[in-house]
Formats: sequence, C-alpha cells, structure tokens
Amino acid sequence: VLHTEYLINETEKWCKDRSVYLAIMESINIIDGKDKDKGEGSIPEILTKALGTSFDQNIGHDYIDNSDGRFEFYNSEEFRIPWDLDYFNKITKGGLPNKTLNIALAGTGVGKSLFMCHAAAANLQIQKNVLYITMEMAEERIAERIDANLMDLPIQQLETLPKNVFNTKIEKIAQSSIGKLIIKEYPTGAAHTGHFRALLNELKLKKNFKPDIIYIDYLNICASSRMRGLGGSINTYSYVKAIAEELRGLAVEFNVPIVSATQTTRSGFGNTDIGLEDTSESFGLPATADLMFALISTEELDDLGQILVKQLKNRYNDPTKYKRFVIGIDRSRMKLYDVEESAQTDIVAVKDWIMDRFYERTSWDGVTIIVVCGSILLFGGIAKLLAWAGLAYGIYTLSKTED
Repeated sequence: VLHTEYLINETEKWCKDRSVYLAIMESINIIDGKDKDKGEGSIPEILTKALGTSFDQNIGHDYIDNSDGRFEFYNSEEFRIPWDLDYFNKITKGGLPNKTLNIALAGTGVGKSLFMCHAAAANLQIQKNVLYITMEMAEERIAERIDANLMDLPIQQLETLPKNVFNTKIEKIAQSSIGKLIIKEYPTGAAHTGHFRALLNELKLKKNFKPDIIYIDYLNICASSRMRGLGGSINTYSYVKAIAEELRGLAVEFNVPIVSATQTTRSGFGNTDIGLEDTSESFGLPATADLMFALISTEELDDLGQILVKQLKNRYNDPTKYKRFVIGIDRSRMKLYDVEESAQTDIVAVKDWIMDRFYERTSWDGVTIIVVCGSILLFGGIAKLLAWAGLAYGIYTLSKTED
C-alpha cells in the first residue's frame, strides 16, 4: 500500500533537514570570512529561512479572501463521534468533535476506567476505530472489561467461560460489523506524546490502522515530553498542565478527539458536589480541556445503580444546561445506560430546592428556631407545647423565600 501522506511528510522532513544543513555550512563560511558579500549579521536570517522550509502553503486565514470558506464552515455539519448516552449527546451537541481533549474527573474507585471502557465499546459498535492507551492496568484487564461489556456478561463469569463459548461470542461480535480496537500498555509514568505519536505512525504503516478516537487511561500518570529532563525542579501545576497541552496538541495533529481522566483531591473524594477546584495536582488541566465533567458516586446512588454526572467545563454547549444528570451503571458488566426521565427530575428538583432554600436566606431565623426548639423538645418541661408551635413556625419560614 502506497502511503502518500507518509511520503510527503518524510520528503518535507528531508528537505527541511537539508536546508538547515546548508544554512549551517553557509554560516560557517561567513564566520571563516570565505563569503565576502555577507556579514555575521545575516546568519540569523539564513537560519530562520532554513527552519521555515515547509510544503504547507496555508499561512493563516485571510478574513476577506477566505470568507467563502468561512461561510461553508458555518453551514457545514461538524463531524462528531456520538455517545450512546442521551444526556452526553445533549451536552456535546451530538458527540465529541475532532481536535479536542475531554476529561472525566472522579475519585479513586468511582469508575473512570469503567466509563472509558464503556465509551470505547460503544464507539466500536458504531464502526469506529479505537486506540486505548493504558498506563494503569494491563492490556488484558482493559480487554476483559470490554469483553464483559460487549458480551453482556458479569466480568466474574469470563474466568469460568468455556473456550468454545468464548470463541462463539467473539465470532458473533466480529460479525456484527464493529470497528477495530487496539489496546497498548505503557509503564506507569513513563510514556509521553512522543511515544504515542510513534505508536500512531507505526500502526498506520504496519496495520493500516488509523483511530477515530483515542482513550488515555489516565492523564496524570503520563509523562511530559517537554519537561521530562528537568527532574525535581518541576512543580505539579506546570507538569500536569504541560501533559494536558501536549495531549491536546496530539489530538489536533492527528485530527481525533482524545478522552482521558484525572483524580479528585483528597477533599473532593468524599464531596457530593465536586467542582473544578477539586481537580488534583494542577488547575492548569481544566484550563486546557475542552470538556470536563465529574463522576460522583454515593451510597444512595450505588443502591439505585446510578452515578451522578456534573458538568464542570464545556466548550461545545452551555454548561448550565443539564448541569447535573444521572446515568445508570452496571459495574459487573462494565456498562452505563440511560435511566428514566423521572430519575433526572427527582435529582434536579431535590438539589435545586435545597440550594435555593439555603442560598436565598439572608437571615437564619427558621434554622435557629428549629435548632432551639428541637433542643427544648429533647429536654421536655413546661415549654414543650410552645416548642412544638415554634418548631412548626421554623419549618414554615425555612420553606418560604424571604423578601
């Protein structure tokens, strides 16, 4: 197979290297006094011109001359990779566009890897090619989770599944016209975008594989290609921000969306209303991401088989629309699913009522009365009757919006 793009890129690289070499040789001649027409002041210009060697004729968007192309862009439908979850499609206007970095924020054990494995399996089912890069779990463990999802089996049953049954299920999946999945494992904290770039080029050459979407599990345990040699002089803010910028640059370079995850801080781990301030290690990460959302789990939600999603940052849509919503979760089958609309209404209504009652109060008379009268009731006495009346009044004032 003739890879025209590869030949063009390699030819351009050779021409650039050759231009730089000739520029350096010319500069040496100037320094040695062999070139009588040019002085040492011309060396920077010679080197700059050589470094600017490129086959790319596009040097920017001309506001007037390129107006037709801009109009076509406004009226064209942007390519997006859709979710299989209704509310995620709503908040992203139909899916993830190319050249973007999308981050899930969650505490340890909440379901970051489960979320990405489910999303990867959903992408496969709509015939998208997926590259899943893992630095946390082994390749086989990621494949095991995707097996459980696609085979619709509890993950514990995979170990006892007979070989012929397993092969039958794999054949059935292969015949259902799914995309191609490549899972690549790197040592924790050792791989950076330089490794990922080399992997993408190698997959294209050896397997003719070009991913439609890339999952990286997960961002904080990647390395930075720019800062890896600075040792202990790097602070975590700069380091994690550099990783995020490099991953987003990789998404732009290969024209794909990248999905990854990050941990919450220690205080955010038990928080039921996670915010951007709960991002661990670096606030530079949410500054770089295009979409960032929190996955929140509580005992009550676990009992219902649900997980709460809260938008934190959204460049695709208004982040105040569908700010919070719940999705179903089946941890044994590594699956996520849409829940009934009533579940969304319940969680939003309760949350809004509580927040409104507290944020709209300028005086705490209702709360004070409840606390005082509750204490009196506990101790009894002559004032018990009055305490009941006061308690009722306190509840009444708390449920009313103060003028």
